[in-house]
Amino acid sequence: MTKLHWEDFAAGNIAEYGPRQVTRDEIIAFASEFDPQPIHLDDEAARASMLGGLSASGWHTCSLAMRMIADGILHNAMSMGAPGVDEVRWIVPLRPDESITLRATVLDTRVSRSRPDMGFVKFRFDLINQGGTTIMTMTSSIMLGRRTAGAAA
Repeated sequence: MTKLHWEDFAAGNIAEYGPRQVTRDEIIAFASEFDPQPIHLDDEAARASMLGGLSASGWHTCSLAMRMIADGILHNAMSMGAPGVDEVRWIVPLRPDESITLRATVLDTRVSRSRPDMGFVKFRFDLINQGGTTIMTMTSSIMLGRRTAGAAA
């Protein structure tokens, strides 16, 4: 299979990946190891909180989105890493047994000034539940290899 290059992405392109089911057990397992707050571990404590029930850690939500990005884009592209994440917003809680889909929208593309063999693709990622509610948004750029280094963009 031919890998995707920088040239294969254009502003306005939208792709969706998933769905993926998120279980109560995996929410608790992640929280137990990485974010052991009662709202992510204990039903009663979570119900008594402003969240009103058990929910995934925001960092778990980011990890799920990253897995979907890796499976949907990075493993099929000439990925050269990323310079970081510009913004993450947790909009509503991710609940047990929800099904999530990742929507990737290309916001912008540009050729690297210092490395003509690569370009940057800026994405907005929306993690959406089965009811169509956006759970999380993230804006980030991915560095991708170019087919022809130094060619006109």
